[in-house]
Amino acid sequence: MLIGELSRRTGVNAHQLRYYEAQGLLMPVRGGNGYREYGEDAVLTVSQIRKLLAAGLSTQEIGHLQPCVTGGDPDLKPCPETLELLRARIAGLDERIDMLLQSRRTLRQYLAATERRAAG
Repeated sequence: MLIGELSRRTGVNAHQLRYYEAQGLLMPVRGGNGYREYGEDAVLTVSQIRKLLAAGLSTQEIGHLQPCVTGGDPDLKPCPETLELLRARIAGLDERIDMLLQSRRTLRQYLAATERRAAG
């Protein structure tokens, strides 16, 4: 199928599909006319990419995981690099969450102090 058909079937615009190709996540072949041609498996691959992006993974991380990705959910085989990457990503999220919680506490303190001054 051509890129327009893949775009229609996945809901992902052609520009984004070309970006996935540039990142090494999609591997179309070039037809005799130079057009990108995708196999049926590209629909599943795009779905997997979109779901992994929605989970917060970067295209570079997805590229490392792709050999371990199966199914439409996607399912991940327990490859060593998969476990390491997911653990590191979760640790990074935990760190950012802790920083955000601290920021919220501090902002609430500023707000409370400012409201007390406004009322007094």
